[in-house]
Amino acid sequence: MDPEQVAGRDTVDPLTLPGGLQQIAEIGIVPVVTLDRVADAEPLALTLLEAGLPCVEITFRTETAAAAIAAISQIPDMLVGAGTVLTVAQAITAVEAGARFLAAPGFDPEVVEWSRSHEVPAVPGVMTPTEVGLAARSGLRMLKFFPAGSAGGVGALGSLGAVYPDIAFMPTGGIEAGNLADYLRLPNVAACGASWVAPRQMIAAGEFADIGRRAAEAVAIVTRVRGAR
Repeated sequence: MDPEQVAGRDTVDPLTLPGGLQQIAEIGIVPVVTLDRVADAEPLALTLLEAGLPCVEITFRTETAAAAIAAISQIPDMLVGAGTVLTVAQAITAVEAGARFLAAPGFDPEVVEWSRSHEVPAVPGVMTPTEVGLAARSGLRMLKFFPAGSAGGVGALGSLGAVYPDIAFMPTGGIEAGNLADYLRLPNVAACGASWVAPRQMIAAGEFADIGRRAAEAVAIVTRVRGAR
């Protein structure tokens, strides 16, 4: 479905989301980052902040994830969350380290229930209408659409918005500077996951100046689209 076809519908307002997710929606973009060295956590966070992007999702794909989250959580004005949270044990570790939201590639009822009982915002992943429906019945209003590019991209999200108008999405996977605006124009997209802003190899090479430029470009796109939304 074309984004313009759903723009006039009564859809969820991404700036009135519950449970602390409003800040993510206001920022509009969440860098999804895998860190191999804790030493890179602070310079990465400061680079993103300087570019006007006060948010980062650290994936639980390396043994340094919890320590990196702990380091970033000490930086004022930086919203840090944990990604690829697959188990309750990982959720506990992430929150104890300082994660303020949890994201996952799929929907795990146990993780969602733990997050709810501990008042930690959770953004589990979905790909099909069935999964969206199950997540909606669990009381969730913001979901990660993953992998966005492979799952139908903008067209699929537009169709989901037509039948699930109370659900906001954070599409992740296959999104880059060239198509970011297309996703952000959808009324049911609260924010986009941005793995291209700070790729693992660029962080390992210490290319923080380039990361800063990518972050600033992403912020400029969000500002341009949301300003006219």
